Amino acid sequence: MIKDKRISQIICIFIYAISFYLSYLLLPESISYIWMKITLWHIYATLFVYIGSVILKNSSLYDPFWSVAPVPIVIYLAINSDNSMLLKILVTFPIIFWAARLTRNWLISWKGFEHEDFRYIDLKNTNIYKAEFNNFFGIHLFPTLIVNICLYPLVFIFLNPIEVTPFLYFASIFTFMAVVLETVSDEQMRDFRNNPNNKGKTMKYKLWKYSRHPNYLGEICFWFGIYFMGLSSNLAPIWIIICPLSMLALFIFASCPMMDERSLKNRKDYKEYMEKTSQLLILPPKN
Repeated sequence: MIKDKRISQIICIFIYAISFYLSYLLLPESISYIWMKITLWHIYATLFVYIGSVILKNSSLYDPFWSVAPVPIVIYLAINSDNSMLLKILVTFPIIFWAARLTRNWLISWKGFEHEDFRYIDLKNTNIYKAEFNNFFGIHLFPTLIVNICLYPLVFIFLNPIEVTPFLYFASIFTFMAVVLETVSDEQMRDFRNNPNNKGKTMKYKLWKYSRHPNYLGEICFWFGIYFMGLSSNLAPIWIIICPLSMLALFIFASCPMMDERSLKNRKDYKEYMEKTSQLLILPPKN
């Protein structure tokens, strides 16, 4: 097992670079629709990262993929767009800000390959065949497909002749502020955890007083912001609402319950906090 954090990060970066490069080379030249190319690239890269996680026996290799993969996708779309530089900046800047924020979190919190996310361990805590099924489909491929689906609204804003509208300004600012909400929430939690006196206690102050998962709320709002960007083109069909709704469902039915269940096991005061505090929305605590 590789225990050194710096070496673990270097290995992770190397695997990602190789995965992205080889995946791009494998793209069939016969495919003309740009989103099909992007989807295949996304899936191929996930397969290479999965192979790396199997070799290293640690699925946390996939963790930064969530935030890293959208960056080359968005840049690729921007390069292939004939729209104005202002439009490209309004769309790409909040996304790169989001990716930088999540990647920074990973760099700070990841301990290296000696550590694996508890959710991954739980999913693989079964027989060998089901564990590998969960590893590939549940930990690697499914999140990739969700992110890919949620990025799809960008096609309508990048690949059509679009003027910058007030609605696009709103969508860009909304997306940016969603990342700010995530960042502030994470910093508040990080400060709380860094205080030794808070060990075993529940964070129920500042934003966390009004929501059990304000950072997840910011993440969900970020993906709705991308949806709003797509809508600003006035060309996006109504059905693309399923893009951000799929992300909302992932957090409501998977991420939030798993975090709550873990906190209930580890913190005696969490049950009372859970009963009084909204799961996602920032609301006054119940009496």
